[in-house]
Amino acid sequence: MAIGPTVRRLFGKYEPQIAALYRSIYIDLDDYIGQIERWVKNPQRILEIGAGEGAVTERLAQAFPNASITGIDITDNVGRLYAGPTGKVTFEQKTVQEVAASQPGSYDFVILSDVLHHVPTNLRPEILSSARQCLSKDGLMIFKDWGRARTPIHLMCLASDRYLTGDDVSFLTATEAEKLLAHHFGASAIADRTTIAPWSNNYAFLING
Repeated sequence: MAIGPTVRRLFGKYEPQIAALYRSIYIDLDDYIGQIERWVKNPQRILEIGAGEGAVTERLAQAFPNASITGIDITDNVGRLYAGPTGKVTFEQKTVQEVAASQPGSYDFVILSDVLHHVPTNLRPEILSSARQCLSKDGLMIFKDWGRARTPIHLMCLASDRYLTGDDVSFLTATEAEKLLAHHFGASAIADRTTIAPWSNNYAFLING
């Protein structure tokens, strides 16, 4: 059972600030967006898979003000805490499979951040295949996740993710993730790889569509 929603309600109007503080324990979103800007230049149509409450979306909208951004998630509160510009940003309760079926090849930038460890192992190939179908020719995808490790910070991340969300989370190492991505996109499609502050557990890959 997820305790996250109950805990968050206790914070009231301070929830966005507390959520940002909690997130900063594990990832520096400014560092992440800076890396995205170095990798991706002037995207026109962005699809964020697993947009959650909109934290990364908000920074994408600031980094790429001319882009049209669609944030999707299977939860009914997608984009709930988004506080950025709204003119070109939309949120939809939708699966990536639905987007791939209705809008194949429509996005020149697809981003999948800290989502796959929440997805059951048997569904991961379908998620990645659908993400690839959403990419336009010569489009770019960024895949980011948290790497499994025998460290105190990983155990902390594992416990908080599992009990706050209620999901049976399962993390991949960066090497395992790279093999999975190479299988679905082709080894030559992996253009670059890096880590995001403040922990080396935060790995990210740039993938050519």
